Amino acid sequence: MSLCKPPMGTAGVSWTWAALLGLAVAWTGCATPEAPPPAPVAAPAPVVSAPPPAAPAPPPPPSPPPILPFDEAMLSAAQNLLGRAQLQAPPAGSSRHALVIDPLIDGVTGLQSVATQAMGARIVALVRERYPQYEVLEFTAANVQKSPLVLVGTFTGVNAERKTEGKREAYRICLALADLRSGKLVGKGLAFAKPEGVDPTPLPHDRDSPAWAEDATTNGYIRTCQGTRAGDPIHPAYIDRIVAGSLIAEATQAYNAGRYKEALELYDTVARSPEGKQFRVYSGLYLTNWRLGRKDAAIKAFGQMVDQGLQNQRLGVKFLFRKGSTVLAREPGPNAAPYPLWLAEISTQASRRNTCMEVVGHASPTGPEAVNDRLSGLRAEHVKGQLSRAAPALGKRVTARGVGSRETLVGNGRDDASDALDRRVEFKVMSC
Repeated sequence: MSLCKPPMGTAGVSWTWAALLGLAVAWTGCATPEAPPPAPVAAPAPVVSAPPPAAPAPPPPPSPPPILPFDEAMLSAAQNLLGRAQLQAPPAGSSRHALVIDPLIDGVTGLQSVATQAMGARIVALVRERYPQYEVLEFTAANVQKSPLVLVGTFTGVNAERKTEGKREAYRICLALADLRSGKLVGKGLAFAKPEGVDPTPLPHDRDSPAWAEDATTNGYIRTCQGTRAGDPIHPAYIDRIVAGSLIAEATQAYNAGRYKEALELYDTVARSPEGKQFRVYSGLYLTNWRLGRKDAAIKAFGQMVDQGLQNQRLGVKFLFRKGSTVLAREPGPNAAPYPLWLAEISTQASRRNTCMEVVGHASPTGPEAVNDRLSGLRAEHVKGQLSRAAPALGKRVTARGVGSRETLVGNGRDDASDALDRRVEFKVMSC
């Protein structure tokens, strides 16, 4: 594009660049030279946010305690419990903490054994030897009313994965220290024991009891110990019935020692209390009355056991059969299990209900599983047939099946008195 002419009268005049620039605005009809196009502006770089910091990996779960010889495991759990307890000051006027021990039990069945009894005795000796801050008292109703510390504990068979199923290969020792003044746990102890040196034989009451059922108070005891930490509250089903529990413990101890009349008086006392409607109370009434020759009272108590078991929809009865057979084993003597009377009472209690019932046969984990399945099913069918003959109308509402050894409660495979519950026949209430 050409420059236009300068204004009139300016030709031949020499201009400086400054003058020219000053006159440029006076030029008319002129086009200014094209400005060079602006340099392209680069687009701003996108802002990239820094990635958020990675969340820290959760810490690995703590390794479970090692499996120790029985004596070492028991002492380790007790020392952790007693030495690390978070105690309040002793009650006014005392320099020591009163301590009672509610007898230790199996963490699945709730039964007492030679092993749990030995553990309790060893803990008492340990306290007296090494822990002068505690004063051990008998577990009686009078002492419980003083709001002492209460030691509870479970001794439970576990498998290689430390679960209560399958073949048990070790024992889990769980101890808890409960403060009745605060209503909270103040200490815990945990250890795992090898099976060598352990005697799981049930004590006489639990060996002789004809049946097993879940009991709310026993479950409260177990849940106070298992799955809890120091500072947690005592399970209400346990603490609300602890006075009755102390009387039951006295009665059971009397039975185990062969003092049947004394045991019966204590069981009767508990049974008359509001907290006395417990399966283990009815079991004690059955056993003591039967031992004392009071068969009518014994069968009445057995009926109460059956009623409570069916009310909870699950009742296991020790129908013990000859090895490899569907014929019930009958021991000689006056204290032999009265299977016909048991069956008659079960059929009576079941007939009063408008529900259906399944009879489930169980076997201990010995021998091939296929054989156990078949044998447990045949035994369940046998018991179903006995019930149907006693109450024909019930036969239409009862089914039978066997589960072999897949639902063991003990699982030690000894096939003796210690795992008699694994060979039980179970009655399960079902909807029709």
